[in-house]
Amino acid sequence: MNQDRRLDFLRFALAAEVLRFGSFKTKAGRMSPYFFNAGLFNSGALMSQLAAFYADTLAADGPDFDVLFGPAYKGIPLSTAVAMALSDRHNRETPFAYNRKEAKDHGEGGVLVGSPLKGRIMIIDDVVSAGTSVRESVGMIEQAGAQLAGVTVALDRQERGQGALSAIQEIEKNFNVPVIAIASLTDLVALLEQEADLAEYMPQIKAYRDEYGVA
Repeated sequence: MNQDRRLDFLRFALAAEVLRFGSFKTKAGRMSPYFFNAGLFNSGALMSQLAAFYADTLAADGPDFDVLFGPAYKGIPLSTAVAMALSDRHNRETPFAYNRKEAKDHGEGGVLVGSPLKGRIMIIDDVVSAGTSVRESVGMIEQAGAQLAGVTVALDRQERGQGALSAIQEIEKNFNVPVIAIASLTDLVALLEQEADLAEYMPQIKAYRDEYGVA
C-alpha cells in the first residue's frame, strides 16, 4: 500500500472540491463532517487523473482479473477511463463492460455493453454505500458464467452499515473477494495530521470515526 499515492489522491479530491468538509447528511441519515461526491470529477482532465489513480492502485494492489465491469451509471465512464489508463500507464490491454439500467430489445439487445464477461471480473465504482450495485453486478457476472475477482472504489469511508461491519467488509465476507480503495478514512486522518491548514477539521472527523467507524 503506497501511502504517498493515497494522500496525493485525497489532495487531488480536495482541490477538485470532490472531497469537502462541513456538515452533510448521509444516506444512512447520519450527519457526516465530510462528503465525497465523485460525480464532480466531471471534466476530461479530472477524469484522466482519476483514472490514473485507479489504474496505479489496481496495478500495485489489485488481484488478477480479466475484465473491468462498471455498474451503471457512474461505473460506465470509470470502467472506460480506467481501461485506457491501464493501457497507457501499465501496458495492460484490459477489456471493459458495463450495464444498462433497462434491457434493450433491438440491436444486440440485453443489458450488457462492451466486452463479454469472461474469466475473472473486477467491478469498478466510485464508493460502496449499501452494496446494492455490487450485488446486482455479481448477479450479472454469475449469469454470464464469469467469476468476481474483486471490487475497486475511490474511497472507503470505513464506517458501520446496519450491523457491526461496513458495507465493504460485508462484501468481502459475503463474496470472499478483496475490495480495494484508492484511499480510506484512515488516510484522510493521516492527511489532516500532516496538513496544518486542514487541522481544524480533525476533531469532527475523529469524533465521527469514534462513533461510526469500524476496526
